[in-house]
Amino acid sequence: MEPEWYGKSIVILGCGNWLCGDDGFGPAVAQRLERGVALPAEVCVLDVGTAVREILFDITLSDKKPAKIVVVDAVDCGREPGELFALDIDSLPKTKLTEFSPHQMPTCNLLRELRDLCDMEVIVIACQVQDRSDQVSPGLSGPVEEAVQRAVETLVLEHIR
Repeated sequence: MEPEWYGKSIVILGCGNWLCGDDGFGPAVAQRLERGVALPAEVCVLDVGTAVREILFDITLSDKKPAKIVVVDAVDCGREPGELFALDIDSLPKTKLTEFSPHQMPTCNLLRELRDLCDMEVIVIACQVQDRSDQVSPGLSGPVEEAVQRAVETLVLEHIR
């Protein structure tokens, strides 16, 4: 059985953990896109939770790759809570992280390989977290919840059509 993204030209991956507060931003954006937007047939939106590495690895090895991958994730970069911004994957750490944190980009090398070796457009849309919680605390903070709809609008206007 082929994965849902197989044969699609655009794949949007909502990354994060619903149970860790603002880290649920990516899944919230994916859910809002799936439920509230009429998506073209060539677009696949997935709430990948914390399994983004596995999916990116599968895409890397696939014989039929999308032309574009958009990763949506929550990060802590010291910006204004709820601020949306594109992350330059060349500025992300090149070494593997030894400690897990829900607000660090765990897929830097795979993203660069998809771009450089597989000739894919790779975009990372990030949202600055307000609450940095590594413990179970479901629910987004107010500023991050407000950023969900702005992220959906950005995706629709700039990356899907």
